[in-house]
Amino acid sequence: MSTPVKGAELIISTLASNGVDVTFANPGTSEMHFVAALDTVPEMRGVLCLFEGVVTGAADGYARIAGKPAATLLHLGPGLANGLANLHNARRANSPVVNLVGDHATYHKRFDPPLESDIESLASPMSAWVRRCVAQDDLVADVESALDAAWGPPRRVATLIVPADLSWLEATGPSLPVGKHVLPGAYTQVQPGAVESAAKALQAPGRAALMVGGTAARRRGLDAASRVAAATGAKLLCETFPAALERGAGIPDVERLGYFAELAAIQLEGVTTLVLADAMSPVSFFAYPGKPSDLVPPGCAVYVLAAGADDAPGALEALADLVGAPQVATGAPAARPAPPTGALSAKAVAEAVGATMPEGAIVSDESNTAGIYMAGATAGCPPHDWLCLTGGAIGQGLPVATGAAIAAPGRRVVALEADGSAMYTLQSWWTQARESLDVTTVILENRRYAILELELSRVGAGAAGPVAKAMLELEPPPLDFVSLARGMGVPAERAADAEELTAMLARSFADPGPSVIVADVGRGIG
Repeated sequence: MSTPVKGAELIISTLASNGVDVTFANPGTSEMHFVAALDTVPEMRGVLCLFEGVVTGAADGYARIAGKPAATLLHLGPGLANGLANLHNARRANSPVVNLVGDHATYHKRFDPPLESDIESLASPMSAWVRRCVAQDDLVADVESALDAAWGPPRRVATLIVPADLSWLEATGPSLPVGKHVLPGAYTQVQPGAVESAAKALQAPGRAALMVGGTAARRRGLDAASRVAAATGAKLLCETFPAALERGAGIPDVERLGYFAELAAIQLEGVTTLVLADAMSPVSFFAYPGKPSDLVPPGCAVYVLAAGADDAPGALEALADLVGAPQVATGAPAARPAPPTGALSAKAVAEAVGATMPEGAIVSDESNTAGIYMAGATAGCPPHDWLCLTGGAIGQGLPVATGAAIAAPGRRVVALEADGSAMYTLQSWWTQARESLDVTTVILENRRYAILELELSRVGAGAAGPVAKAMLELEPPPLDFVSLARGMGVPAERAADAEELTAMLARSFADPGPSVIVADVGRGIG
């Protein structure tokens, strides 16, 4: 028997009944009925964020670790627009996210009120699926369609626009709670022909490389890829910024493709066959005068083993069997750097992290130029997950860490954060304090946009004059991250040297709750 309920309650109940039990929110007037409905649907956890870029980034981080969508609650077009940068990163990560965007009541839009905007046009570039609710009785079907789109495969960003009157008026729907109707989509088995073609290519004369990404960057895919590389002699590579790379002692170590085109060209030099497993064909992040955009070596043949909705780990396992690979993959040996001593530097910070990082850690890496030594210093640490800046839009690191911590209570999240990038979404710390999340943030402080100093010369813009240099500096005035963190309720301290940093990290990893540690890495990267 149907029971009249308010639309907002029906939407939230439908999400919760289908396994979406976290909503990251920065609501406004149009979403007040959603806020009220949270008290009537206790299965849904509401997490308040102080900026929409934290909302969307946290939903991305949650999805990468939980493997299922979180919902976001955003206020009209401007609220959505504030979160678009991290929705871009989520799209590049193939993260399942369901955005609920409140809009003006249907009868109110014709008056062109101040917050009126074209929400569909704002949502479309970062969403694989966009729909506007138009009828109360269709709300359950609309939510289920959004969930179906987000689950994929591939996993995607879905945006549902909900006019305010559809959320406050009563809808005739099924009795609450709504039953589970949506299940994660199954990845498609790769056709035997694709596996056979890849096997022949890898075994042909010349130098071969196998590049993994996406779902192939998890343990199952890495084990199979490592077996293939062992049998064929192919060079094993990973995309520059995988969404979630499983790594550490006992897990096959994989070399990530360099960010700079010059380094990537060295890594791919002489490769005549490139096989892609849920990875994009390598291209330069930016155009540079006189340099190629396509990083595939001239004359190199590219084979796509798996992409999109394909079962990439399954395809790699089939490929390993076909090439007669060993049954057991070779994992990275257990190893940690010695605790560093003396002055702080980028290298010392990486060694301190590697010396102390706990098993099962989740690393949200937005350390950028100052993090050059991090991969090497942590390769033999106990098994952990490494979350990368998939879309290149900075301001992801702290929100992704926040969402990951909610997805995996009991696991320590380590946010490696460059000082310039941190300033985009510092509001994450307030949510971490409010929710008592186990997040350790390490600020790698060099007081400038170091990557842009490098890029200034690489793009051929010429030597920097005093005005140009000032545009790339983060002082004066100096940023006081200890005060900023404490002002949002997070304990914070500044390390004076490498020994102190190591002790601070060990203490933070052992104590529950969030903390911030500031490490001055100096003006260089050594």
